[in-house]
Amino acid sequence: MELLLLLSMPGGSEWILIFLAILLLFGGKKIPELMRGIGKGIREFNSAKADVQQQLQDGLKEEPKKEDAKS
Repeated sequence: MELLLLLSMPGGSEWILIFLAILLLFGGKKIPELMRGIGKGIREFNSAKADVQQQLQDGLKEEPKKEDAKS
């Protein structure tokens, strides 16, 4: 039961404390750069994931090659 309590999401006051700690660590000017970097990383990840899914779907749609019966 205690482990479940430790893994629960933070509440309102905890989010404020987390935000203030991030603000103190990175400063007001670095936070937009940090968020842009995170957003760019997420976009690249989603793009790569979509490419892999498309390749898998294309691979499943291809007809299997028939071997020559001349043996």
